[in-house]
Amino acid sequence: MININLLSVSNLPKLNKLRKLELSDNRISGGLEVLAERTPNLTHLNLSGNKIKDINTLEPLKKLPNLHSLDLFNCEVTMLINYRESVFTLLPQLTYLDGFDADDQEAPDSDPEADGDGLEDEYENGEEDDDDEEDDLDEEVIDDEEDEDDDLEGEEEEDGVDDEEEDEEEDGEDDEEDEADEDLPRGEKRKRNLEDEGEEDPEDEEDDEDD
Repeated sequence: MININLLSVSNLPKLNKLRKLELSDNRISGGLEVLAERTPNLTHLNLSGNKIKDINTLEPLKKLPNLHSLDLFNCEVTMLINYRESVFTLLPQLTYLDGFDADDQEAPDSDPEADGDGLEDEYENGEEDDDDEEDDLDEEVIDDEEDEDDDLEGEEEEDGVDDEEEDEEEDGEDDEEDEADEDLPRGEKRKRNLEDEGEEDPEDEEDDEDD
């Protein structure tokens, strides 16, 4: 609930499992006892940029035993003398205040417990599952392509058989014509050949001359 002009947390519902609460850049000035009542398992609380002015305003946070990170950056309370020492004394369960521990060691960038440990592993496993599915799909596509190639080869073979049969039929017709020619007498055969070539028989020409 960042930067929504929130004046208090009095209407916050009961959230027993909530670990991390972001309330930065609002106008909260007190009433933090509600957090102890409704979010008892908080580990991270960000109140930076609010209207918190006094150390005593933070006293209700004592009732949050698991709270180990508190952020009050840009709150007026940070301007007080011995601010950090006072807060660590008031809230001994704290490990980090404004991103640094009591020895000024910076907090790690993320906390697995607060951010949801295991999500990354689930994501990676999901990616592996996707890869397996893609491999299965690739194998199916290859099988389909092989089946298509087999079908095409079968069609070509059938076409080849048909062509051979047609060639044989044509050869058979030519053979039949040749055999028919052989059965004819030589004169008839010659006459037939001349008719095919469009020439006249010499005997016919002699008959014409006699007429």
